[in-house]
Amino acid sequence: MTVTAEAEDTREQAEDTPARRRGREVPWRALLLQPLLIAAALGVFAVWRAGADLTDAEARPLGWSALGGTVLDHLQLVAVSAVVVLVVGIPLGVLLTRGPFRRATPLVLGIANTGQAAPAIGLFVLLATWLGFGFRSAVVALVLYSVLPVLRNTMVGLQGVDARLVEAGRGMGMSALAVLLRVELPLAVPVMLSGVRTALVLLVGTATLATFIDGGGLGLLITTGINLNLDSLLYSGALLVALLALAVDWLGRVVETLARPKGL
Repeated sequence: MTVTAEAEDTREQAEDTPARRRGREVPWRALLLQPLLIAAALGVFAVWRAGADLTDAEARPLGWSALGGTVLDHLQLVAVSAVVVLVVGIPLGVLLTRGPFRRATPLVLGIANTGQAAPAIGLFVLLATWLGFGFRSAVVALVLYSVLPVLRNTMVGLQGVDARLVEAGRGMGMSALAVLLRVELPLAVPVMLSGVRTALVLLVGTATLATFIDGGGLGLLITTGINLNLDSLLYSGALLVALLALAVDWLGRVVETLARPKGL
């Protein structure tokens, strides 16, 4: 070890103060607050639903079995769309940071930006007229609308990796694929997961529009409440979508915290 390296180690040890160590600790107290608030809101909703005086038009969609089926339909839309977004967005983001494929970055990002910049309801309807109404069209629209955060954050995370670390890996005899898997991707994980969390929250909220093309989901409660002037359906659907988005956001934060490399 050289004198410079020894001095660097001594400086890092001196700077590793208790305050910095506390900053690297997992903020479990803050993470536990959000699910408690979600559970409390669900409890209030359940109490209201059990004692509410509802008409037949309100009671049927707000029955526990019907409501559970609607929530499951919404989750299915979100889950299938999220899998497609990850399968498309992450590999494509990696590819666009490699060699000659960088030339295609403006074109691909332009298409992704167009998908998110377009009005969501217009995107749903246009795809439905082309692909037909139903679940498939809703998934395609959701993917186009939410792939940008995953794609962009994957690229930003990989581009933010220190080039000296990549050169060091290649100098140790590692292949380009090994450097990507063992150096670049682990360091880019925090930024990538932030994009995934953003995309999931977008999916939960935007999936309510799937009801306009017979895609199902909690949007059915909202649109029915508006069309029939039934506030109980409108507010119930809005509340459940908001709580579901908060729950997904919380799960994303937990995964981000657990997957963050030590020392970052």
